Amino acid sequence: MIDLKYEDQGQLQLVDREEVEDEDDCFEAIDKLIAQGINAGDIKKLQDAGIYTVNGVMMHTKKSLTSIKGLSEAKVEKICEAAEKLVNVGYVTGSDLLIKRKSVIKITTGSQALDELLGVYEGGIETLAITEAFGEFRSGKTQLAHTLCVSTQLPIHMHGGNGKVAYIDTEGTFRPDRIVPIAERFGMDAGAVLDNIIYARAYTYEHQYNLLLGLAAKMSEEPFRLLIVDSVIALFRVDFTGRGELAERQQKLAQMLSRLIKIAEEFNVAVYMTNQVIADPGGGVFISDPKKPAGGHVLAHASTIRLMLRKGKGEQRVCKIFDAPNLPEAEAISFFHFPSFIYLKNPLKISIFKKLILNH
Repeated sequence: MIDLKYEDQGQLQLVDREEVEDEDDCFEAIDKLIAQGINAGDIKKLQDAGIYTVNGVMMHTKKSLTSIKGLSEAKVEKICEAAEKLVNVGYVTGSDLLIKRKSVIKITTGSQALDELLGVYEGGIETLAITEAFGEFRSGKTQLAHTLCVSTQLPIHMHGGNGKVAYIDTEGTFRPDRIVPIAERFGMDAGAVLDNIIYARAYTYEHQYNLLLGLAAKMSEEPFRLLIVDSVIALFRVDFTGRGELAERQQKLAQMLSRLIKIAEEFNVAVYMTNQVIADPGGGVFISDPKKPAGGHVLAHASTIRLMLRKGKGEQRVCKIFDAPNLPEAEAISFFHFPSFIYLKNPLKISIFKKLILNH
């Protein structure tokens, strides 16, 4: 296990997990089912199917569990009964839920204007949620993803996530050399930052889904705080063509999005996914830019927070809250494509003021 801490010079370095305070796991390890009478062989079968926590068991239907080779209906019934003893899947009070929400971590975007847009006091990309950013090409979606790869590794008190990053790339746009200057701006060791990012290139929608299944093993063992999918819709638009395959495409997309939200809630990670836009013929003549996010209602309902990015003047990028359960509709006009930061250093305490340099 690894973590981050500061040395006297203010340089972030990786240290062993044992050197820092233990954090309470937000999930119950699947090995705890052994104490409830479930044999190790059946647990191994669950792990082979990508289920590594008791919470993960409760997130699957009995029908899907019985489809796992070697698990009969009787075994599945016994496993579910054992899981219910370890995880509360019933009602809780609003007060209990408020306490649980305190485990949510907000990861800075690196832009003060964008952070304030996402929350007045401690804004940023939330864990336990899916944040979708959609817009035309060169609107800043992937650049924001690169910045989050670095900011996620900052300590909690510096508005980071204190954890690793998983990056699923469907368009071939991830550039590790772009991570280096971003890490240097944050005063971090670029090599250590890159070592904390696991990357996979997906080529089909099936490959993309299988990569998500394989993440459970890694996230149950290591401190991940962010999952990036860039972009979520690209491969579906390639692998399914025409209206005749639209229903099947949307069903498969819904299954993948369901898997994403389960990962977010099971392991307390933030999911940031980018999305493409399509022309909207029904937008009307009075709309200057008749485009809408791809994926239809299936993707719209799955996203917790939807951000619309568009180009501004020069290198400026404009971000608008398109949909969110707890945020008003607003825009951050000073969000930059290539953000710059002002760093104020104190020999006793390192503080990063994420103040965006504006070209006035």
